Order: sequence, then structure tokens, then C-alpha cells
Amino acid sequence: MAAKAKVLRAVIDCYLARSGIEIVPAQNVDNPAMVMSLVASTRSLTLVPSYLEKLMPWSVVSRPLAGDVPEIDLTIGYSKANTSPVLKLFLSRVDDLITRPS
Repeated sequence: MAAKAKVLRAVIDCYLARSGIEIVPAQNVDNPAMVMSLVASTRSLTLVPSYLEKLMPWSVVSRPLAGDVPEIDLTIGYSKANTSPVLKLFLSRVDDLITRPS
């Protein structure tokens, strides 16, 4: 991923260092669609969050990482001035999302 995804890049770099792997990326991309396109067209490989598996074309194969896999904590940000019913419903269900096993 490009430098724009600093947290993801840091998590990947830390995982690789912990695994004793040193790499120099040949390409940098800005978004998931670019990742899939680059991997498919160049027959290369990448480390991406598991949710991208659902976006992969048939020509891209995924494998989960084994062992102590990296994780990224998520936070919720919103404006208290936002009176959207959708936001209100989402916030009413946040505790269920937090306690739900992955």
C-alpha cells in the first residue's frame, strides 16, 4: 500500500520484520481496486486486510496468514451535531459489534 495508508503500511512492515522478512516494494498503490489490478496483471503478491478477499477477481487467489497475524484497531468518529437516523441506529448497535466474535 502507498504511504497514504500509513497505519496499514506500519502493521505490514512490523509483521514482516517480526517474521524476519525484509522486502522492498516494487509498486505502491492507493486503493484496493489498484491492488487487485496490479496483482492480477503482474502475477505478483501482496499483503492486504482480509476483508479484501471478497473483492478479489477469480484470477487472484488468497491465503490467510498463519501464526500471530497482525490486527488493526478500529475507532468510530462522528459529529455529535449529526442527527441522522442512520447514525443513531448505528450507534445504538455499536456495543453488539464490539462484543461479536470475528
